[in-house]
Amino acid sequence: MDRRSFLMGSTLAGLVAGAASPALAQSSARRGSRVGIVDPEIDELQRRTFDWFVHVTDRETGLTPDRWPTESFCSVAAVGFALACWPVGVERGWMTRAEARERTLITLRYFAALPQGPDATGMGGYKGFFYHFLNMDTGHRFGTTELSTVDTALLLGGMLFAAQFFDGRHAEESEIRQIAQALYERVEWDWAVVRPNRITMGWHPESDHIPHDWNVYNEGMLVLLLAIGSPTHPVPTGVWDEWVHAYEQSWTDRWGDWHLQFAPIFGHQYSHMFIDFRGIRDAWMRGQSMMTDQSLDYFENSRRAVHAQRKYAVDNPGGWDGYSAEIWGLTACDGPGDFRQVIDAREREFFSYSARGPGDRDDGTIAPTAAMASYPFAPAEVTATLKAMKARYAPVYTEWGFLDSFNPTLTEREGRLQHGSIVPGLGWVDGDYLGIDQGPIVVMIENGRSELVWRHMHGEPNLKRGLQRAGFTGGWLDA
Repeated sequence: MDRRSFLMGSTLAGLVAGAASPALAQSSARRGSRVGIVDPEIDELQRRTFDWFVHVTDRETGLTPDRWPTESFCSVAAVGFALACWPVGVERGWMTRAEARERTLITLRYFAALPQGPDATGMGGYKGFFYHFLNMDTGHRFGTTELSTVDTALLLGGMLFAAQFFDGRHAEESEIRQIAQALYERVEWDWAVVRPNRITMGWHPESDHIPHDWNVYNEGMLVLLLAIGSPTHPVPTGVWDEWVHAYEQSWTDRWGDWHLQFAPIFGHQYSHMFIDFRGIRDAWMRGQSMMTDQSLDYFENSRRAVHAQRKYAVDNPGGWDGYSAEIWGLTACDGPGDFRQVIDAREREFFSYSARGPGDRDDGTIAPTAAMASYPFAPAEVTATLKAMKARYAPVYTEWGFLDSFNPTLTEREGRLQHGSIVPGLGWVDGDYLGIDQGPIVVMIENGRSELVWRHMHGEPNLKRGLQRAGFTGGWLDA
């Protein structure tokens, strides 16, 4: 199974319930664009979170730990996010181009040299894919983790962006471009299609492909588009047709305007880190735009999902402490542990690491990354949330940005905690930072500020090929 034990038991398509709020719907610009002068507190958050990657990413290998300061294995998705962060540092003046180039090339060379093969141990990957988690010392498979299609795609997203950013004549920049393309071209995406027109989520050498596919609306768009666009091992375009065929089970107007819902907000963020969906549409989105007489695309879809999360926090059907229009954010994150506890005469259920969303395993645990990485979709609201979280829950904000999560409802605990501790006057607070939650903060704030990643990925030929083969048209894609 895996994919962090299938997000620790969360449902993939947790649909939500509620009513739309005209006030919320009107509170942000409906189209994404550069924000202009950014609030100094947003700049500070982005810098502190960027500094976390500088601090924890190994200088000799480029491996980024899954979590820190708890001793951890490497997350290959977090490595992809680190690769996307280095150009942001250059753009902001926080890192020289030479250092960013050096860090990037170290990482690409390391991954290119990792052994690939079907053996259960001593390998970094197989068929061009990489294992979800790698040993920080050897780069080999950690434990019995799966060969992950999505984590490989997120790693490649960072690599392909780096190849576009480092476009100079310097020999090392040329090598970055060469290695990134070679690593992408060796991925055998067609090998991962084990059921008709569906890409599996992963593979174990002990038990073969796992029984779950990318076939419900979520963060998997990048997987499909990179697979369809491959010049060496492409999957058929029917994979995208199969993907959108399942949309009806996710299409909802609960807690907001009609949109494709995926309960944890990371599903509306991850692919958007690397793909500018503004103004480009596939056949499904073109059809919805015609039927509703509205300009719908996947960016607008995520904008609506963000406002649905805020509306859910305002409604607060679970009665959790702290939820409001300014304190919100449910996604996959750490939690206090897996236990039940009576609080104010009401039995509450809590979870450790889990995917959380409106109506889906909501246990009162708030993840700052959920709001902060939504910056391009709702810059004013996210800025207000940043200020409110810092003011009301000061211990959660540190020199490295936000700790992964906190829970104001859980103010005492006699039993064991899986993560974190109880902070008097606040509640439960995690003790770790997670790479896959830190990365989207840096990258998505930058996309909202300067469109840095989006602009460079406009010229990424493999992604562009995948989008066009999947039937996307319009906007920058046709320019």
